[in-house]
Amino acid sequence: MSGKVLGVFRAATDTRDVPAGTVIFEAGSTGEEMFGVVEGKVELRLGDGRAIAIGPDDTFGEMALVDASARSATAVAVEDSKLAVIDKRRFLFLVHETPTFALQVMSSLAERLRAVQGGGS
Repeated sequence: MSGKVLGVFRAATDTRDVPAGTVIFEAGSTGEEMFGVVEGKVELRLGDGRAIAIGPDDTFGEMALVDASARSATAVAVEDSKLAVIDKRRFLFLVHETPTFALQVMSSLAERLRAVQGGGS
């Protein structure tokens, strides 16, 4: 996946160990944090039955921080996973201090949007 954040979460101090099968958040819920996958695999399950796989160095849940919208998918750990947890304050710090972080998050969002829409640009 081209939108990977290239190890920025490996040294994260706020992490969460999530066993396989755990629902991280559900579609329609509100969100106060986004996540970076340090280890493992997460699926974003869409309402139409499709799923998008998220692996190490990928981000998810960022839309809730960007526009305060409800979660658009249900996130489920499909392997034992270690997630970096980024709240709004940390997100804004990373965007401000590391502009490439913001570009990588936007790239990840765009890539997932294209996947959901069938690959168009």
